[in-house]
Amino acid sequence: MALSRIIKSNQTLVKSIKLIPPNSSLLHSCKSPLFFPSNQRRSICAKHRNDNFLSSDQINISNAFISILIKQPFSPNNPELNNLVPLLTHKIVESVLNNLKNWRLAQQFFTWVSSLPGYKHNIYTYNAMASILSRARQNAQLKALALDVVDSNCSMNPGALGFFIRCLGSVGLVDEANNLFDQVQRIGLCVPNSYSYNCLLEALSKSNLIDLVEIRLKEMRNLGLEFDKYTLTPVLQVYCIAGQFDQALSVFNEMLERGWVDEHVLSILVVAFSKWGEVDKAIELIDLMEERGMRLNEKTFYVLIHGFVRESRMDKALCLFDKIRKLGFCRSVSLFDVMIGGLCKNNEREKALSLYSEMKELGIDPDFGILTKLIYSFSEEEEEMDRLLQQCWEDVGSQPKNLLFNSVLEGLVRNGSIDTACNLIQSVMGNNRNGGSVLVKYFLNEKEVVTLNTNSFTSVINGLLGAGKVDMALCLFREMVQFGCNPTLSHCNNLIDALCKLNRLEESYELLRQMKEMGLEPTHFTHNCIFGCLCRLEDVEGAVELVRKMRFYGHEPWIKYSTLLVKNLCKHEKAVEACKFLTDMAQEGFLPDIITYSAAINGLIKIKSVDKGLELFQEICARGYCPDVISYNILIKALCKAKRVAEAEGLLNDMMLKGLVPSEVTYNYLIDGWCKNGEIDRAMLCLSKMFGKEREANVITYATLVDGLCNFGRPDDALKLWDEMGRKGCIPNRIAYHTLVNGLCKCGRSSAALVHFNEMKEKEMRPDSYIYIALISAFLSDTNLPCVLDMLKEMVDVGNLPDPLDKNFPIIRGAICKLLEDARTSFSIKHLIAEGKIPDVSLLEGVEGRHEPSI
Repeated sequence: MALSRIIKSNQTLVKSIKLIPPNSSLLHSCKSPLFFPSNQRRSICAKHRNDNFLSSDQINISNAFISILIKQPFSPNNPELNNLVPLLTHKIVESVLNNLKNWRLAQQFFTWVSSLPGYKHNIYTYNAMASILSRARQNAQLKALALDVVDSNCSMNPGALGFFIRCLGSVGLVDEANNLFDQVQRIGLCVPNSYSYNCLLEALSKSNLIDLVEIRLKEMRNLGLEFDKYTLTPVLQVYCIAGQFDQALSVFNEMLERGWVDEHVLSILVVAFSKWGEVDKAIELIDLMEERGMRLNEKTFYVLIHGFVRESRMDKALCLFDKIRKLGFCRSVSLFDVMIGGLCKNNEREKALSLYSEMKELGIDPDFGILTKLIYSFSEEEEEMDRLLQQCWEDVGSQPKNLLFNSVLEGLVRNGSIDTACNLIQSVMGNNRNGGSVLVKYFLNEKEVVTLNTNSFTSVINGLLGAGKVDMALCLFREMVQFGCNPTLSHCNNLIDALCKLNRLEESYELLRQMKEMGLEPTHFTHNCIFGCLCRLEDVEGAVELVRKMRFYGHEPWIKYSTLLVKNLCKHEKAVEACKFLTDMAQEGFLPDIITYSAAINGLIKIKSVDKGLELFQEICARGYCPDVISYNILIKALCKAKRVAEAEGLLNDMMLKGLVPSEVTYNYLIDGWCKNGEIDRAMLCLSKMFGKEREANVITYATLVDGLCNFGRPDDALKLWDEMGRKGCIPNRIAYHTLVNGLCKCGRSSAALVHFNEMKEKEMRPDSYIYIALISAFLSDTNLPCVLDMLKEMVDVGNLPDPLDKNFPIIRGAICKLLEDARTSFSIKHLIAEGKIPDVSLLEGVEGRHEPSI
């Protein structure tokens, strides 16, 4: 929605989308601007009314209590305290609480007072305690206090209720605030008014509870309570936080018409526009605010600038930055950092340098984060880098030049100039005096000696690793050690990780040995990098040996690598070895998960050992593992393939008893198994079970059953099932059509097969030669030679005619012979032979008999 639809002549915002239709609007009942003007709202907390609501005697008594409480540890049996008990009143308790700086002491006093005979806290003392606990963010104690207010049947006025609600909301106890609001109404402790509801709406909006906000608004309308700007401000806020653009604008327009829009309200919408990426609309709203004499506060300006930079709208960010300058707001180093970073990212280097110069003129010292961003932007060309360093060199002042040097290295690496960074660090080490070109003159200056440290090497080593230059990174790592810089654990881990990914196992072990010599203990990550390498190399013995060492360090091997090793072994038909690895892992105390065991079961099955797979499955179940659906599916598929479908169905029942829900794949395996076992009715029963378990049959399910029905001479049932598939919204694919056409052909239903064959082509599914062969064979059986001729011509046209050496060619040869013998088709077939589109069967006698027809 364009802002021009909301703004008229930059003066008036017009109605956009209603929150609720006008005749039932939650806003409809609001007539006056404020139901409770701010100057009539009673201060709830005594801290703010201490001077005018206590007499001089009461102030003296309050001070006496405070003096006793802060001088010595609290004791309920303190005789000085007990002497003052007869003088206690609610006002004095409230005053004492608000002047105690320690929340624990305040709570001890509050609890002690409540235990005194004849004394009962009122809502003002409760609110004083709630204020203290909320400021100290003691949520558990504040929750207990909210419960105590209700349990004590403490009556309260609407303002006092609102104050307690705000205390709860300020620390995120929104559920407690909402429950307290309902409980005091239900018990009759308070009749909330607009102010009470406003405080609750404020708490709900902070937690983005839109539904509850709308419910409470509706309650206000039904109670006849009028809305004010304090009602609608949190509503606007919650819609903005949730990104509900239309609802937010509707509320905003309502507030504007009632004259309730101020700087705060406009700021909410402006920041929301920024977060929604509506930068131009945010700027228009800012301009509108200025025309009305309103302006954003400093914090909002900063939020907007961050948003505009994030959206790469540096033009708008600069515009706001200029406004900050004119308004005299403080421009901090963090703000310059954001602006310069955004300009550098947009390649607006000159503007970035201009801001950098302005920063220096204002006396703001640039940090190295800013220098790194500038260097990163300027590091593409050495001349530009030279120009930048000329400006930065003096700015560093007396600080060590190695910080600037490290920023240069970081900038070069980020920009992809890794070789330049590598040459520069080599030059500073004295290994390459010419490699750093113009940059060297700054850091080899005799007056300004650069002291290399570990950080100097870190970015370059990581950059080399990121670029895949592992050998160069290793070389620089060794030079760093020789230079006297201590490597970190991060250096070693990154290098070991890179070596392991290249399967350079021996070098990884050597680096691990060096780590220990340098006093660096391997971490969980270090060991798992090497473990992963061993698993990829299928080194079972090495993996188990490393696992023993890992156990000593308390490091657990990552399951993903164990699973990878098992899968790789099984892929190479080493399932028995995979099972031994799992046994060894378990003996070391590291139990594989069900995914790893499933991979092993699948491996055993692939080497024709279904019973071994079942045995392992039963073994892990006995150990307390709970197999998942995938584990069951692996076994069910294998049993069905081995024609042990009854056992597979037993597994289906077992998995359902364990609370697992079979997938469509599970049922498809069983249906296919029953079909291939010659028990089509059991397969149809399986389909019924699917529907009973609310599992949707897919195209594979239907295609399998259609094939099975046709194989057992039930084409009518197959066609009914086909129609049912369409009614259930399951769209047949090319394979399903192939299955149906072929099945109908086998059942002697060539006419029905031809109908579905043509339907398939209309849906732009290309038939393969197998289907043409099936149709030709069926038409030959029906002595429907014109249709045979049509199929043969179509095969020639689409290029699907099989080669004479193809196993199905004898069917084509037989068809050609039949067509040559029939007067209706002989002329056409002779013409095709003459054109060379089909072979002359009389010349193929040597080929005859090599293959038997497959249909």
